[in-house]
Amino acid sequence: MKKGMFKKLTVIMMTCAMTAAMAACGGSAGAGQEESSAASQDGSGTSYKIGIVKYVDDASLNQIENNIKKELDAKQEELGVDFDYENYVYNGQGNGSDLNQIASSLIADEVDLIIPIATPTAQIMQSATEDKDIPIVFSAVSDPVGAKLVDSMEAPGANITGTSDMLNTEAIMNLIFAAKPDTKYVGLLYSNSEDASKQPIADAKAFLDEKGIKYVEKTGTTNDEVAAAADALVAEGVDAVFTPTDNTIMTAELGIFEKFSEAKIPHYCGADSFALNGAFCGYGEDYANIGVATADMAVDILVNGSDPASTPVQTFDNGIALINTETCEAIGYKLDDVKAAFEPFCTAVDETTTAKEFEK
Repeated sequence: MKKGMFKKLTVIMMTCAMTAAMAACGGSAGAGQEESSAASQDGSGTSYKIGIVKYVDDASLNQIENNIKKELDAKQEELGVDFDYENYVYNGQGNGSDLNQIASSLIADEVDLIIPIATPTAQIMQSATEDKDIPIVFSAVSDPVGAKLVDSMEAPGANITGTSDMLNTEAIMNLIFAAKPDTKYVGLLYSNSEDASKQPIADAKAFLDEKGIKYVEKTGTTNDEVAAAADALVAEGVDAVFTPTDNTIMTAELGIFEKFSEAKIPHYCGADSFALNGAFCGYGEDYANIGVATADMAVDILVNGSDPASTPVQTFDNGIALINTETCEAIGYKLDDVKAAFEPFCTAVDETTTAKEFEK
């Protein structure tokens, strides 16, 4: 064979090989695009990174977190998608600096959605992602409008929505007087650093002022300060103590409930977890249900493309009273009498004994 002919054949063979390879690559790309399109249409095979950040470690917020995880697991099985949250679960330990660092980390990790649990967490996550395209679905925010997280409950107006554990303060005040009609002096125990406590405390004052009932306020931002505030209320000789949905007091409840029990003072609080941790009565939301609802909202946004800005904040019926039977006995109340007195003001009256966490 002549040298020129050999070179021509070599070029032809190489050109054919390259054409075949390009055709094969083109076929693979087309198939991949079709698969990707199908995945985006029905959600199957898609993976979403979800950050879950709670403000502090307490029974209420832990119950919400656990139920968010369980519902995400159930939904990913049902929908055939992957909700990757295990690597993005954080506890802010009640520290603003830590929460800001967590927000930066989630942004760097390019998560698809953030679920902040409790008002301070939601405020920091919202601020950190203000110029980012990351939807936020908050949980257990008592007053989303007052906390300046949303424009309104019906139309949040930004890349944020969620679930609220807004407290019906008048209802819990009614329980105080239903159990002991001659109550004359009420202690208000809360943290003035938590926005979630401001409106319920204002509502409690208005209620008591209208009835002409004397009250005294004691606050604390650390466990030691809360313990000192509890001692001060005992020294004041109050007939009852009210605490709203306040995470600072919640984290200290296991350390203070005996102070009130020994003084025969009923402690009425804005969440069932307080009663679990020793308070006489916790009234308000089913936090397991809040966790499930929060996860469902996150799934709707990620999988179905719902717009957070036009997705109403979910609220729930404030109607369940949880009585700690051990504390009830310790303060000298009869359980059957208390339940009968509470029933006209509640959708349900349940019982518990003292423990650190709800059963999973």
